[in-house]
Amino acid sequence: MSEQQSNPGIAAGPYAKHESVTTGLGFPEGPVVLRDGSVLVVEIEQRCLTRVHPNGDKERVAQTGGGPNGAAVGPDGAIYICNNGGFEWIREPGLLRPGGQPQDYRGGSIQRVDLRTGKVDTLYTECRGHKLHGPNDLVFDRHGGFYFTCNGKRREREVDRGGVYYALPDGSRIEEVIFPIPFPNGVGLSPAEDVLYVAETETGRLWSFVIEAPGQLRKLGYPSPSGGTYVWGSAHYQRLDSLKVEADGRICVATLIRGGLSSVRPDGSGEEYVSLPDRTTTNLCFGGDDMRDVWVTQSATGGLVKMRWPRAGLKLNFNELAPL
Repeated sequence: MSEQQSNPGIAAGPYAKHESVTTGLGFPEGPVVLRDGSVLVVEIEQRCLTRVHPNGDKERVAQTGGGPNGAAVGPDGAIYICNNGGFEWIREPGLLRPGGQPQDYRGGSIQRVDLRTGKVDTLYTECRGHKLHGPNDLVFDRHGGFYFTCNGKRREREVDRGGVYYALPDGSRIEEVIFPIPFPNGVGLSPAEDVLYVAETETGRLWSFVIEAPGQLRKLGYPSPSGGTYVWGSAHYQRLDSLKVEADGRICVATLIRGGLSSVRPDGSGEEYVSLPDRTTTNLCFGGDDMRDVWVTQSATGGLVKMRWPRAGLKLNFNELAPL
């Protein structure tokens, strides 16, 4: 673990130092920490939104159906969810992993969940006549709109092409801002909100896009495959999942296969990596008084863990508006 040992700010050893918050979740993702220290997670396999209390107790908040994936607090205090439409599931001893498009698949959507009542509303199922095949993750800007990734579905002999979208939480506007892009997953904003970051799962690449106005990106021409600037890709075999941005602008990405968290500077330099015991480390969120507490979803084993980070995470817009 030389990469860990070279940075005294990150725990060394086989795995980064962490504590278990809870277990027994059905492929958790999309953690959102609330003011009381509880954490909302989606359970993709259980098709629900769940609150995990600081003592580890679990409380079901809403039944979403399909496959709830990324989650974020909107400007009205509601939780907005990227619903990928669900998966077939592959079960191995002590492990769970998603497969292809399920037989009961009806399409993907963007949903709004009222935390007080558990009511679920569907906002978007398509963009200009094109169905949302597999919305994955989202981030709100300070203007109240949100960017979200859609990486599509896999079938036995074909896959959907992915895209990135910008939408308003009242259901009045949705625009395709990047297309095509292969298997986009994590999405985040720089501290100044002048750059959008997008992680590709299968290629293991991280891209940046200059934001000219809300929902408007500056696109590069050929040879950029999707109009973005290449930021980083690890020399190790790993697939990229969701991401969060640190207060100093670094991008922190959860990784699959090589389960853990990787952090890089905006120019792709200064790579740091911490290993976690679940090879399907999917998502993270920052919180706590100093924003250095990190909650991480361990999806294959159904756990939520907590650890300390050497730097503060970036505060997300509107998180403080969620009702307790």
